[in-house]
Amino acid sequence: MSEIKLPEAKPACEWVNGRALQKVSPKHKHAMAQTAFVVALDRWARATGAGVAGMEWRFRIAPPGEVRRPLVPDVAYLSHRRLPYKAMEVTDELRVAPDAVVEVKSPRDRRSDTAEKVRVYLASGTRVVFLVDPNTRVVTVCDARGERRLDDKEVITHAALPGFRLAVKTCSSCRGQNKEAIFRSPLGRT
Repeated sequence: MSEIKLPEAKPACEWVNGRALQKVSPKHKHAMAQTAFVVALDRWARATGAGVAGMEWRFRIAPPGEVRRPLVPDVAYLSHRRLPYKAMEVTDELRVAPDAVVEVKSPRDRRSDTAEKVRVYLASGTRVVFLVDPNTRVVTVCDARGERRLDDKEVITHAALPGFRLAVKTCSSCRGQNKEAIFRSPLGRT
C-alpha cells in the first residue's frame, strides 16, 4: 500500500478527505483546552507508567487496506504496550495509531473532516477520540461503541485510560485547570 507524504510546514499539515490540511495556530480557548488535556494525560501517564502524552505529535497511520497518511492530533496518548519506550525514543514519526486522541474544535473545522479523522483513527487502532468544543463546553467521546456527549458538569473517563478522570469544565476554563483533574491510579496511588 502506498503512503501520502507531505512537505514539512509550520504549522504541520495533515491528509484528510483526499487533501492536505494545514493545522491552525490555536486561539486562547483552543490552547487552554489543549493544555488542560495534555497536562492531565501526561500526569496520569507518568503516575501509572503506562505511556506518554504529547501535543501536535505526527502519526503516519493507515486503516486496513487504505493508504498511510499523516495526522497530527492536538493531543495524543500512546501506551508503552502499543509501542515500547525504547522504540518511541528513536522514532520521530510514529507508524502506529495512538491509543487516545484529543481534537479541539477550531472555527474553520468542517464537520466532514472531523468525522473522517475520527473514522481513520478508530479504524487504525485508536481506542478513543475526544472531540472538545470549548465554546459549547461539550466533549464528545467517540469509540467503537459510538459517541456520547459530556457537558461541563461531567467527568471524562474511558476504559482505554484506566483511572484517568478529567472534569469537562477544565477544558473550557483557563482558571484552575490542573486543580480539576482527578487522578486514580490502578496501582492504588492518587
